[in-house]
Amino acid sequence: MTRCEFFTENDRITGFSISGHSGYAEAGADIVCAAISAAVTMAEATINDVCGAKAKVRVKDEQARITLTLPASCDEEETVQAVLSGLMLTLISLREDYPDYIEVLEV
Repeated sequence: MTRCEFFTENDRITGFSISGHSGYAEAGADIVCAAISAAVTMAEATINDVCGAKAKVRVKDEQARITLTLPASCDEEETVQAVLSGLMLTLISLREDYPDYIEVLEV
């Protein structure tokens, strides 16, 4: 199962951690993992490359984990929050379709 955690502080999403393989299908054929990876990649690229937020990103391949942490403030804060909210809603939608393979938590 893939675990998606969104970190919040004072109604602000401060980052996320996505870890684990969904187990829906074999590696290379897992549509749940592919959908999660595409959504996370788009969000990270938008936050850092488009908005210039300079979020810290850590990838641990051996644990199948990516963690993104925002700085204390961003120039494009409203846009960055919209992207993170959109990512959360996308992952929640995937959870509704594949409840045995993905969990989404707000911590």
